[in-house]
Amino acid sequence: MDQSFDLVDETDTAALGRALAGLLAPGSVLMLSGPIGSGKSHLARALIRARLGEAVEVPSPTFTLVQTYPGEPEIWHADLYRLTHPDEVLELGLEEAFSTAICLVEWPDRLGKATPPGAHHLTFTACGEGRRLTLSPGIEGLPQAFRDMQAEDFLTRHGLENAPREALGGDASARRYTRLPGLLLMDAPKDQPDRTEDFTRIAKHLRDIGLSAPQVPAEDHSRGFLLVEDLGPNLYPQAIATDPSLERPLYEAAVDVLRHLQSHPAPQGLPNLTAADWAEAAALVLDPKTSPQARADFTGTLAETLALADGPRVLILRDYHAENLLWLPRQGLARVGLLDFQLAQMGQPGYDLISLTQDARRDVAPELEAHLITRFDPSPDFAAACAALGAQRALRILGIFARLAKQGRPRYLSLIPRVQRHLARNLAHPALAPLKSLCDKLL
Repeated sequence: MDQSFDLVDETDTAALGRALAGLLAPGSVLMLSGPIGSGKSHLARALIRARLGEAVEVPSPTFTLVQTYPGEPEIWHADLYRLTHPDEVLELGLEEAFSTAICLVEWPDRLGKATPPGAHHLTFTACGEGRRLTLSPGIEGLPQAFRDMQAEDFLTRHGLENAPREALGGDASARRYTRLPGLLLMDAPKDQPDRTEDFTRIAKHLRDIGLSAPQVPAEDHSRGFLLVEDLGPNLYPQAIATDPSLERPLYEAAVDVLRHLQSHPAPQGLPNLTAADWAEAAALVLDPKTSPQARADFTGTLAETLALADGPRVLILRDYHAENLLWLPRQGLARVGLLDFQLAQMGQPGYDLISLTQDARRDVAPELEAHLITRFDPSPDFAAACAALGAQRALRILGIFARLAKQGRPRYLSLIPRVQRHLARNLAHPALAPLKSLCDKLL
């Protein structure tokens, strides 16, 4: 399968060369194609130095045609621009080198039929302000190796190349975190919906209204890296495990943060999904073989059910639950540290409350949940709104967890029974009878 890499500048080209260096073996042949100045020689130079040392002189082979470098194996760097006939390849000794050395060949079209089978073709093309490199066929492990090199370059630019590091456990997203002294490195690949620009923007908004979101001392949005303030390890589950008497006040503080958050105008330009959009997101739970009519009945009924919860839209943080909240040594609402809010959008007032009280990862006692709902909104009709939002959220999570398990992440299977219990309890509300009837048939 082909692989593509977006190279913002020469730093990325060199990073890709270093990543390739650790994955090549005797007989590896790289055919480097692209216009003059596209980065072929820059990538080759970085690759050679990564294998042999940064002090190695790597002249261009434009005039010598071939430069060889001793090692295990040898490295051959060829520039065939001045060749006039493929037979001249024999005189250079490249045919034998193709099977025993690592060979980097610029202007490989000059090889004609002498192109070795199994060679990797690297093609540079313009892409915005930078370049895109397409590799055919791809090399196993290269995307992650390249990403690791980009991260190293980002840390080096900020003087952290030698800082001690601790890799942190991931979640359902493609983001990765590494703990550094006082900081976290956020690695958020650009092909994902979780954008570093959104994290920075929402973090600033939260801090501006007096809440505890991390500071962001360094950012590279073009590649998807941030250095963010490390608010510490005292997540809600750990704090409660250490002192169970803290559970009620911690959750009350989290509810008060939501009320404070929703009392302020949201940033402009955030996504604002319709009830139909929310219903469609929950359709992940349906069997792929579900008929189009049954799917339409499901999403239509769920959209009508969500009308129970709708009203003036407010800023919601989307993943507002215990594992994204910290208990900090600060005062007032600032005691609650906030994480994982980059997908924030406009939504229903009760959405984050239900995310908190119907947590897929930990149990919240029914009496505590009832207390928190009343603390947030004591009106008698709010219970129906909570049931509607809880049903939508549980349906969507069940679909996501099932797919993650099928993709080789079975740890999510252990969370499904709790979410099923949330769903059953929400569907038991009389106002959700039509949705319950459909779920009984389709799920």
